[in-house]
Parts: sequence; C-alpha cells; structure tokens
Amino acid sequence: MTADPMPSGERAPLSWPVPPPRGYFAEDLDHLSELPPHTQLIDGSLVFVSPQMRFHLLVITFLHVQLMRQAPEGFDSIREMTVTLGARQRPEPDVMVVDSAGVTGLDQTTFRPEDVVLAIEVVSPDSLERDRHRKPQLYAEAGIPYFWRVENVDGRAVVYAYELDPATQKYTTVGIHHDRLKVALPFDLDLDLTRATDPKGSA
Repeated sequence: MTADPMPSGERAPLSWPVPPPRGYFAEDLDHLSELPPHTQLIDGSLVFVSPQMRFHLLVITFLHVQLMRQAPEGFDSIREMTVTLGARQRPEPDVMVVDSAGVTGLDQTTFRPEDVVLAIEVVSPDSLERDRHRKPQLYAEAGIPYFWRVENVDGRAVVYAYELDPATQKYTTVGIHHDRLKVALPFDLDLDLTRATDPKGSA
C-alpha cells in the first residue's frame, strides 16, 4: 500500500542535518552534499543563509566586477567562496580579494587566510550580528589585513572600511564611504558607490 499523497498546499517537513558527536570541522563542508548553497561553518556550527535580497545581489556583483577590473596584476576578485580560518571556522565572505598565488585550480573550494588581502561582507537582516561582530573578529584574528562591511542605508550602499592593527590584532576604522570610495590600500581603488545598486552599474 502506498502512502497517501500530501494534501495540496502543504509542505513536506524540513529535514535538518544532525551534528555528529565530534561536531563539524571545516573539511566537512566539502562532503555534506545535501547542505543548502553557501552554508558556512562558524564556531563549529553550520550557518544557513536566507533567500538573497536584490540589494545584496546587486552590491556583490558591483564590487566583484569593479575589484576584478581595478585590481593590479597578482590579485584576484573572488565572490561567495569560503576561507578556512581554523578547524571549526570556515566563513564565506561575499567578496574577497586574494593573492593570485593562492588560486590553485578549478576544483578549489576554499582559501587560506594568508591568501586573503580583503574580505567584504554585504549585510543582510539575518546576517547583521555576524557581519558586524563575529565575522570581522574572526578575520582579524586570522590576520586578514583589510575588511569592508557594506550596509543598506536608505537603499544606498555605504562602505565601512577597516584596517588590521598588528599590535592588537583588531580592526580599526579607516573610513566610512557613502557616494564614493577612493582608497590607496590594499591598492588604488576608485568606486562610484551610487552605481552599486544600479543593475547596469557593473557594466
């Protein structure tokens, strides 16, 4: 006898992964095939992302394309890949600038912190606490020299830029950029932030 089909309009119950007794480690993300896309590991726990908002999509695309165009030889712009910071830490910055020497091939799934020059997080409502507090703390402790946090302020992208203080291993604010971001580090960059949410802004 077959089970009765689920009544129309009802959803099947969600099936969540059950952590193993030893907990999760960074390398587990490469072997858990049923995880949702862009699952991260933070403090040994799996972190799932909510459906992406259009602001998030447009700003990530804008930053990735502009960084790819303006980065000098020897650097690559990478979007939505993880960086393995430790045995139980494998977050996924929205955009990274990495040393080209750290790009190992088409089957690569993660980067080492020493390969990352700049980590960027575009804040979503569900990621607010992680992007403002825990993830920059982890990036700083891992020695990533530059961090940007991008927030939606009345529909416009505002970039909060930070640089690592080697004495404290903490980030210090080096600028808050509203309409234009022009910096000399980690290399010369000039971004028109007013175009960050324009679908043609990356063109």
